[in-house]
Amino acid sequence: MLEPKKKHIIPPHLIEVIFIPLLIFDFKGYRIGYGKGFYDRFLMLCKKNVIKIGLSFFSPIKRIEPIHKNDLILDIGITVNQVLFFNKKFKKKTL
Repeated sequence: MLEPKKKHIIPPHLIEVIFIPLLIFDFKGYRIGYGKGFYDRFLMLCKKNVIKIGLSFFSPIKRIEPIHKNDLILDIGITVNQVLFFNKKFKKKTL
């Protein structure tokens, strides 16, 4: 995805939903990104209740280990074949 030529920067505290491209996530919502930590650092600037939606080309795996105490859990995980809800407030809703 190309970046826009004219950028309109939105302060992180105003963001309510963030789509996170990632390599894979597990059935608990933990994720493995691409190793640079960009989203980990950026999410710390956002509101605590920002909706985190992970996007992966691969099906979730059983478990990611090790888990760091500061690892954030996705609210929703989307793959090519399925949508998984990890946050209880979204489980009753269907797409």
